[in-house]
Amino acid sequence: MTERAAVKAALKTQAVETPSWAYGNSGTRFKVFAQRGVPRDPREKLDDAAKVHEFTGVAPTVALHIPWDKVDDYAALARHAEDRGLRLGAINSNTFQDDDYRLGSVCHPDASVRRKAVDHLLECVDIMDATGSKDLKLWFADGTNYPGQDDIRARQDRLAEALAEVYERLGDDQRMLLEYKLFEPAFYTTDVPDWGTAYAHCLRLGPKARVVVDTGHHAPGTNIEFIVATLLREGKLGGFDFNSRFYADDDLMVGAADPFQLFRIMYEVVRGGGLAGDVAFMLDQCHNVESKIPAIVRSVMNVQEATAKALLVDRDALGAAQRDGDVLGANAVVMDAFSTDVRPLLREVREEMGLDPDPMAAYARSGWAEKIVAERVGGEQAGWGA
Repeated sequence: MTERAAVKAALKTQAVETPSWAYGNSGTRFKVFAQRGVPRDPREKLDDAAKVHEFTGVAPTVALHIPWDKVDDYAALARHAEDRGLRLGAINSNTFQDDDYRLGSVCHPDASVRRKAVDHLLECVDIMDATGSKDLKLWFADGTNYPGQDDIRARQDRLAEALAEVYERLGDDQRMLLEYKLFEPAFYTTDVPDWGTAYAHCLRLGPKARVVVDTGHHAPGTNIEFIVATLLREGKLGGFDFNSRFYADDDLMVGAADPFQLFRIMYEVVRGGGLAGDVAFMLDQCHNVESKIPAIVRSVMNVQEATAKALLVDRDALGAAQRDGDVLGANAVVMDAFSTDVRPLLREVREEMGLDPDPMAAYARSGWAEKIVAERVGGEQAGWGA
C-alpha cells in the first residue's frame, strides 16, 4: 500500500462522536438563544445527527447526556438510532444542575448528597447496559470558592470512594472516562482540576478507568499535545472532548481558534497509535449563534483535516532530523505537513466512500434545514437547561 493509500484508508475508518446537546438550544451564561427547527426530544436529536453522518460518513455515534436525554425506554431509543444508521455512544452524567449540589456532588460534605450523586452515576451505567454504550463520561463541577470552606484532602477521599463504587459496577467491556477542568464553577479549588489528578484516580481504579482531554479545559499556553502524548504512553487516554476556546471553556467549533494546535494534538495521537486504538474522539460544543447542524458538520471536517495533515508528517525525515539535532529541519517537516492543503485528498476520500465531496454544500442542498423548521412546530425545544 502506498503512503497516500494508507492515509486515505486511515481517514475512512476515523470516527467522530457528536454530542446530543449540540443539536439543542444553548447560549452564554446570560442567555440561551433559541433557533427554529431545534429538536424537541432525544429522537429528533438523533434525526439531526443522522444527517451529519450521512454527509460526512465518519460520525456514526451520538453521546447522550442524562437527564437532558432521559427517556422511558432506552432500548427503544437505541433502536431509533440504529434505524438511522447510528449507535448511541458515551453516556454523560449530570451532577451539577441540582440544588443539592451547591457544595458539590460526590465530594459534598453531606453523605446523603454524595449518595444521591453516586446513585445517579449508577443509573447512568444502567442506561449503558440498555443502550449498548461502552463509555461512562464523568465531569464534576465540585470544588470550593473560599479557603477553609471544606477539607481539600477529605474531598479527594470522597471522590475516590464514589469513583470506586461506580467502577465496580461497570461491565467487562465498559469504561469510565474521567474529565478534568481547570476551574469553573469553583474558583478556589476544583476537585478534578488537571490531567494529573484525573490520571491519579484512574491509575488507582484500574484498566477500565481512563482520562478525557477536553481541549478547552486548560490554562492559556498549556501544551495539550504533551498531555496527550503522556497519557497515550501510559495507556490512560480514554478520549477527547474537542472544541475551541478563546478564553477558558467556550465550547466553540473545534479547530476554529487554533487549527495548528489541533494538528499538533492529532500528530501525537497518530504517533502514539491512538488513531487505530480505542481512543474516543468526541465533540463537546454548544452552537449558540451559528446554525447547529452545519456547525457540527464543519467541526467533523476540521477534525478530518487535522488528522489528514498529521498522517502526512514524514516520520522518517522527522526522526532523521531529530537524531541529527537539526532543529530547523525537524520543524520544517512538521510545518510542511501542516501547510499541505488536504482538502483535495479528503474530497477523494469522500467520493470513494460514496459521499458528496463537499459535505457542507450537500447538506445545504438537502432541504433538511427547511424541513425541520416547517415540521418542528409546537412542543418544548431541547436545551441544556441554563
